[in-house]
Amino acid sequence: MTDEPRNAAKKTRGRPFEPGNPGKPKGARRRTTQLAETLMSDDAEAIVKKVVEAAKAGDLTAARLVLDRIAPPRRDSPVRFNLPRIERPSEAAAAMTALLEAVADGEITPSEADGVARLVEGFVKTLETSELETRIAALERANEGKHR
Repeated sequence: MTDEPRNAAKKTRGRPFEPGNPGKPKGARRRTTQLAETLMSDDAEAIVKKVVEAAKAGDLTAARLVLDRIAPPRRDSPVRFNLPRIERPSEAAAAMTALLEAVADGEITPSEADGVARLVEGFVKTLETSELETRIAALERANEGKHR
């Protein structure tokens, strides 16, 4: 048995390439991808027509392919329930209570409630920031009058 480490490869810090070889530039595509794109661009119209014809003829795989490209599935849908108006950060508790009640009553799912809760939190942060800006401006104005 030798004392040499199993992996005798040189350890690299930072970039994984040798000096002077930074690797592929960002956004560069592989040659195979470029070749496939040029081949497809020449016949793209004919291919699309053929797939649409197959879908019309009843080929479900072709139909799914066409529908996925034309009308991709929606990731989420609108949520409808009563949420109290929030005009001050202190009113956020009432909104969160309404949100929990909507989940408990089965009006919305917990994942939908999570999305709405994030919106409420973001809105409350915006209100708090706006309120702080107003208070700081008032303090600065009051402070200017004292130092003149």
